[in-house]
Amino acid sequence: MKIASLAGVVLALTAVSVTAPTASATPGGHTPAHASARAASQRIPFTSATVTAGADGSYRIVWKAPGVREVVVRAAGRVVARGGATGDVTVRGLPAADRQWFDLVPRHGGSLHLADRLIKLDGAVNFRDAGGYRTSDGHWVKMGEIYRSDALNKLSDADLAKLRRLGIHAVYDLRMASERSSAPDRVPSGASYTVADVLAGSSTLTAMPATEAEAVEMMVDGEKFMVSGDTARAAYTTVYAGAADGGGVLYHCTAGKDRTGWSSAALLTALGVPRSTVTNDYLASNTYRAAVNAATLAAMPPAQAAVYKPLLDVRAEYLNSGFDEVRAQYGDFRSYLRDGLHIDARELRDLKRELLVG
Repeated sequence: MKIASLAGVVLALTAVSVTAPTASATPGGHTPAHASARAASQRIPFTSATVTAGADGSYRIVWKAPGVREVVVRAAGRVVARGGATGDVTVRGLPAADRQWFDLVPRHGGSLHLADRLIKLDGAVNFRDAGGYRTSDGHWVKMGEIYRSDALNKLSDADLAKLRRLGIHAVYDLRMASERSSAPDRVPSGASYTVADVLAGSSTLTAMPATEAEAVEMMVDGEKFMVSGDTARAAYTTVYAGAADGGGVLYHCTAGKDRTGWSSAALLTALGVPRSTVTNDYLASNTYRAAVNAATLAAMPPAQAAVYKPLLDVRAEYLNSGFDEVRAQYGDFRSYLRDGLHIDARELRDLKRELLVG
C-alpha cells in the first residue's frame, strides 16, 4: 500500500427536538398499550428533510412526510412557513445568527430540528455537521452533536468564538505529526484536544505518483488502510468513544475528506444510515472544496494537474474500496465494529442512544 505517499501528498496540498421515548415492558415482556401509543406518537414521519442556506441570507427548507396533513416550520421563535406532506419553502428576513435552526413540526409525530449542514468560517471550507440524516429504520442522526472538518490552523479569532458558541468541546486531530507541527490546530477555548493519528508512523516514503492511474491506486489503497491499518483502527476507536460521551465533538484531518471521510462514513453506517446517503455525504467534499481544488489545479501545468486531480477528489470508488476491505478482512460491518474497532453491542447501543432520535 502506498500509504506513506498519500501522507506526503496531504502535506503538499440535523438534530431532532424530541427525545426518543423509553417504553417500559411488563413482567410478561409486553409493552403497555399506553406506552406503545406514546412511542408511536413520537415517531418521526419525515422521510427526508434538508435546510440549505442561500447566498442572499435566505433559507430553503424541503421535506417529505408521507401521510402528514400539515407541517409547521418555526425559526427564531415564530412560525415562518407551513406546508403539507411535501414542502419546498424559502424563508427570508430572519435575524443574523451563528447558525439558523428550524423546527419542522408535523401535526402528528416527532419534530425535526435542522440547520444548513455547512458551518461558514473564515479559515475552513469543509467544516460541516455530520448529522441530519435518516436511518433505515426511521430514526434521525441529531444535528449539532458531531462535526467534521478540514484543518483548523487557519481559523480566525471570530471562527474560534463562533465554534465556542456552537458548543464544540472536544477536538480529535486525525493528522500525522508532521502535519500537526507544520500547521498546528487552533482550538476553541475550553475544548479538549486529542491526537487520533490515522497514519501514525507511515511518513517515511513521500514519493508522488507519476501517473493518474497511480494516483487513483494510492487513494484506493489509502482507503483500505483506514479500515485495516492498526493505527487507523486505534484512531477511529478513540474518536467514536468520544462521540458516545456527548455532543459538541469535532474530528478533522487536513482536507477533511479522506481520513475524516471514512470517520463519518463508518460512524453513519454504524448508526444505520443507508449506504447511498453515506456515499452522498462522502462525495459532498467535492462540492465544498470545489473552489480550493480548482485553484490548486489551475496553478499547475496540465499534465501535472491530471495526475494531481485524483488526489484532490473524493470518488465513490475510493469509499467503496473501504467497504470492500471491511468485507474482505471482517466479513461484515458489525464484525468490523466489534473486532476492528472494539465496539461491542452495548457500546453500539450507547452510541445510538446518544446520537439518534425518533
